[in-house]
Amino acid sequence: MIATSIVVGLVLTVLTLVLTLVTISKGYSYKHTIDPLNKEDEVREFSGNGKRL
Repeated sequence: MIATSIVVGLVLTVLTLVLTLVTISKGYSYKHTIDPLNKEDEVREFSGNGKRL
């Protein structure tokens, strides 16, 4: 009975480790993209004295 519990615990631990590593790997391989800004959404740049560049 104790051996069965140990085996089940080890299987669950290994399964959790494998799924965690697969998830992390997929997260790092995901290509993030940024949509281009519309003209009205563009940020205006200002110089240090408050005048627009």
